[in-house]
Amino acid sequence: MPTEQQTPSPAEFNRQVIEEFRANGGRVGGMFAGAPLVLLTTTGARSGTRRTNPVVYLRDGARLLVFGSNGGADRHPAWYHNLLAHPRVTVEIRDADAPEGIAAYEADAAPLPAAERDRMYAVQAGLDPAFAAYERGTDRTIPVVALHPNPFADPQRRRAAGEQLLRAHDELRRELAGVLAAEDGTAAADGTPDPARAPEHAPEHAPAPVLRDLRRHCLAYCTSLEDHHRAEDGALGAMARQFPDLAPAVTRIREEHRAVTAMLERVRELAAAPRAAPVRAELRALAARLDAHFAYEERELLPALGVPAPPTRPVTPGP
Repeated sequence: MPTEQQTPSPAEFNRQVIEEFRANGGRVGGMFAGAPLVLLTTTGARSGTRRTNPVVYLRDGARLLVFGSNGGADRHPAWYHNLLAHPRVTVEIRDADAPEGIAAYEADAAPLPAAERDRMYAVQAGLDPAFAAYERGTDRTIPVVALHPNPFADPQRRRAAGEQLLRAHDELRRELAGVLAAEDGTAAADGTPDPARAPEHAPEHAPAPVLRDLRRHCLAYCTSLEDHHRAEDGALGAMARQFPDLAPAVTRIREEHRAVTAMLERVRELAAAPRAAPVRAELRALAARLDAHFAYEERELLPALGVPAPPTRPVTPGP
């Protein structure tokens, strides 16, 4: 008589998938074949024990979304209760450039609010009909959880981020010094200060070539600074999650970013004017604002990243 094949328990099934995932660079067969899969390790809400589960994910920008479908059962999976108690999780994901084809990193888990949850679950159900079936099979609201990568959990990566912040600030200081020199009519062709430039090129009566150079320098600098702040804004949330005491500083830095953006828009408008003189005061005000802003960021953020805050280094020594 044929031997009846036993279905593995959920724990045994998970163990098999996890082993296959790690042994094959994030590739698995069976019911998960071809599915976007991660291994999610959470800390037990009561036991404190670390437990790993394979879960399907949906990439949404820098974050991953995972779904507490539990196969359509009427209760949430254990890993969901765990991350509510301990939001710091570990993610293992297929990455062809990583050793053995798998990248692992720390992430912060946060359930999506109702409206966003409904929208993103509908996206997932449209991509994979199984999730529509899970939703039909239960009366509970299946949670959707965002996993935000936390690059600041590792001390070496924290320090690298701090050193990169300093380099970016120094480069932006140098660029703005070049713009200020161009605004004074004392910049060389590459934008660096050139004391040999004749005083008749002062911005009040600047000839057309000098005006074109000034506009080019202003617009290029505005773009560089906005790109820097956009990248910073993406990292500030992770910093605040890693270092809760930095929350007030993060709030202030974001407010200052918005204020600087408004100043940059004004610089763009003035740089397009027929005469260069109107941009002078706005550029000086921008330099003073950035001196204070960069100094505050370095004083508040760098110690948490393991990098000493340097002495204040103004963009320009005076008016």
